[in-house]
Amino acid sequence: MIIRHETEADVQAITDVTAEAFTNIPVDHLTEHFIILALRAAGALTISLVAEIDDKVVGHVAFSPITISDDTKDWYGLGPVAVKPGFQKQGIGKALINEGLSLLKKRKAKGCALVGDPNYYKHFGFKNYPQLIHEGVPQKVFLVLPFTEAIPTGNVTFHKAFLATR
Repeated sequence: MIIRHETEADVQAITDVTAEAFTNIPVDHLTEHFIILALRAAGALTISLVAEIDDKVVGHVAFSPITISDDTKDWYGLGPVAVKPGFQKQGIGKALINEGLSLLKKRKAKGCALVGDPNYYKHFGFKNYPQLIHEGVPQKVFLVLPFTEAIPTGNVTFHKAFLATR
């Protein structure tokens, strides 16, 4: 497996992998591939990595800037992250996330936030911090990984591309 930055030639494969990965999620609205396209169009894909096996894209992770109401800067949102069915549960998502977090730290990011399963993301060090809120999302699934001692306080807003439905 190779993990690398996306190229223009990967755009359709990323769209396909993301759409396929979320097809069987019962509570999902199948908008993740639209979110990635909107982030890319807005120039808001800070980090976009693909996992490649045998010259085929089988996974993708995106990181984009977030806004915190206390004006803290240099925080990012993780997601969407997707692995093609048939390649899931093999550590591909974990490898993509770890590489992305490492690249964020090299950029001197202050932290990362996401909405996801706390049982999965706790393995990366993500946890809930009650002083950070993502309105409209249950607090137990809004998770944060600070890279410094300073933890902001306030409302977190992901890029407007997360509202994309087409």
